[in-house]
Amino acid sequence: MKKWHLNNSSEPSVKNQNALRGGSYSVALTAIVLAILIAVNVLVGALPAAKTHYDISSSKLYSITSNTKVVVGALQEDVTIYWVVQSGEEDDVIENLLSKYESLSDHIEVVKKNPDVSPAFTEQYTTETLPNNSLIVECGQRSRVISNDDIYLVDSSLYSYSYSASFDGEGALTSAIDYVTSDDLPQLYLLEGHGEAELPATLSEQLEKENIELHSLSLLTVDAVPEQADCLMIYAPSSDFSQTECDFLADYVASGGKLLVVAGPTQDGMLETLYGLLEQYGVQGVDGIVVDRNREHYAFQSPYTLMPDMTSDDITDSLIEERYFPIFPACIGLTVSDGSSQATVTELLTTSQSSFSQSLDSTTLEKEADDPQGPFAVGVRIDHQSGGQIIWFSSSLFLEDAYNAYSSGANVDLGVNALSSLIGESEAMAIRSKSLNYNYLTISDSTASLLKALIVGVFPLLYLGTGVVVVWRRRRNQHEPC
Repeated sequence: MKKWHLNNSSEPSVKNQNALRGGSYSVALTAIVLAILIAVNVLVGALPAAKTHYDISSSKLYSITSNTKVVVGALQEDVTIYWVVQSGEEDDVIENLLSKYESLSDHIEVVKKNPDVSPAFTEQYTTETLPNNSLIVECGQRSRVISNDDIYLVDSSLYSYSYSASFDGEGALTSAIDYVTSDDLPQLYLLEGHGEAELPATLSEQLEKENIELHSLSLLTVDAVPEQADCLMIYAPSSDFSQTECDFLADYVASGGKLLVVAGPTQDGMLETLYGLLEQYGVQGVDGIVVDRNREHYAFQSPYTLMPDMTSDDITDSLIEERYFPIFPACIGLTVSDGSSQATVTELLTTSQSSFSQSLDSTTLEKEADDPQGPFAVGVRIDHQSGGQIIWFSSSLFLEDAYNAYSSGANVDLGVNALSSLIGESEAMAIRSKSLNYNYLTISDSTASLLKALIVGVFPLLYLGTGVVVVWRRRRNQHEPC
């Protein structure tokens, strides 16, 4: 029987044509998509970096604050920022920062200066050799040099055995712009003649960054406070003021003057005459040193080293929001009454109900019968009806570098906030450096004890108990009949 075979020779040809047509479509579509992507990439690349980079870092390292936007947005003069850097050594973080400044105002121009090409350029601004990625800000005849060492701050503290690094590019650059474009800088006068301590290094650096000019003043040699003075400051005196000086200060505040006082107990006790200045405003200093037995309100297992509660105020709000806690060692207690009609008193920092004031020569931490009972204020703000102001902190040591390091910078921030409030807040102020590592976790003694108990005792026992229950259930299930 003859078998018939169908001729399917045309089927492979059709399949090949379809495959070729489909492949051509795929190639064409791929080419179109690639062309679109290349075009979009070119267009996006042409946009300023400030429009295309998004900051997802926890410390907002690549962002700028509203303070900077206000300062830069208000510029009326042209500002040139010279970026001193060798070719190929550009820092990405600084480049991103400069692009943001340049995009905020037409009055800002960033110019690169390669020291290999122009080795003598920086000599007209400084005699020092600037490292790569340093900046020079210039407006008219005024200029400020920002070394890279002032942008990336490194602090190795002997007090707290810590190493910290932070980025202060925005703070330094905005401060420099404010400096070169301002003719009227804040003037702070430090009183002298009573064994006052020198300002701590960290505080001095912060005041310089915020363009506050410092001067010395003795009340015994002047008839009036200089007119250009925005604020007077008394820092850690070791001997008392005279009644004449205190009357001078009272008249100064009554006429609208601003006064910042940082004064705690001395070896001889409380400075009676100086603290007498507070009495006319209904504030009384209690001779001795404050002890707080509430473990939530002291640090380092030392009831003399206080962690006071903060009242909401322009001076303290930024610390409260960021959950920073100032540390106040060796404080004089302040009691506030309602007896003043010429001023309003605000208690900024207060101790707990368990606090009391103890004599400096006491040998026990227990409250004795004649020890005044708290709570006390250790920081107050006095607003005089004339417009004058006093901010008073009753610890001479809290701004020292050691305690500032222990508080992760909260102490100096508090002091600078107080000073900024007195002289009038500048938008260039309050721009803090951005940490490049972890900050200290400042916790009370009771919280530390609780964490120890949980980590060493409760959690291990909990895990052990859970394991025992799981093993018991598994063995019970294995012995159950199917």
